[in-house]
Amino acid sequence: MNVLSYSINTLKGLYEISGVEVGQHFYLKIGGFQVHAQVLITSWVVILILLGSAIVTVRNPQTIPTDGQNFFEYILEFIRDVSKTQIGEEYGPWVPFIGTLFLFIFVSNWSGALLPWKIIELPHGELAAPTNDINTTVALALLTSIAYFYAGLSKKGLGYFGKYIQPTPILLPINILEDFTKPLSLSFRLFGNILADELVVVVLVSLVPLVVPIPVMF
Repeated sequence: MNVLSYSINTLKGLYEISGVEVGQHFYLKIGGFQVHAQVLITSWVVILILLGSAIVTVRNPQTIPTDGQNFFEYILEFIRDVSKTQIGEEYGPWVPFIGTLFLFIFVSNWSGALLPWKIIELPHGELAAPTNDINTTVALALLTSIAYFYAGLSKKGLGYFGKYIQPTPILLPINILEDFTKPLSLSFRLFGNILADELVVVVLVSLVPLVVPIPVMF
């Protein structure tokens, strides 16, 4: 009976731990789902920044680009070079997808460092970069994995799954495990980048006057 009671208490403890969340969140009910409203708000701000920049840039394109157009053409060339390096000569159709992810993550991370989100008070929780919530980074990682499988299946069909048993069927469990751990690893790396950045800023602000960290952040 003592052993049974101890086991039940252990299971209860594990159940309570599984419900623990990091920090406080501002929740909204949308269609029966409970969502982190602060992530939606900051994500919309980032999307508006990207859409506004794109609209201003393409509103009046010039044959000889001006400063703003030249800057965005440089960004496009950078994204195309990254896509070509990672994918190869068939990179063309993937530039919009890779560019969207890159710009969203880049602007999100910098918004967390430069925009004074915490000035805006919420009933619960606080505003921060969208990538400061691990749910966002998990979603981005899953999108990447879905695109990865889609590319393989569209190019090789069901023969794509043959890679799991090459060069030997013994590696089948390892190859399957690798594909499942890729999104987990990517989500934690994305989350860790912004978390480490904000921790550095917090430490700087706590140790020195505010006028010192601001130039460092830029």
